[in-house]
Amino acid sequence: MYASLNIAAAGPVADQAAFVAALDQAHARSFHSYFTQYVLTDDEAGYIAVDEGDYGALPKAMLDRVIDTVPGRLSDEF
Repeated sequence: MYASLNIAAAGPVADQAAFVAALDQAHARSFHSYFTQYVLTDDEAGYIAVDEGDYGALPKAMLDRVIDTVPGRLSDEF
């Protein structure tokens, strides 16, 4: 699951850091997107942020890995 032995030795602390980093990235991307941002589990990175606009409707395999969502904040309504 971990890309580095240094991260693997850190255990849950690194897992939490990877989750917080992916969640921060999802929040940052949401300000510039109309689409929902998803935080998914990943075998290599631990967690990743994915923009729904990159994939259209997420495939079932990706939906099963969703941990958290951040709605898109870009709007054309004034």
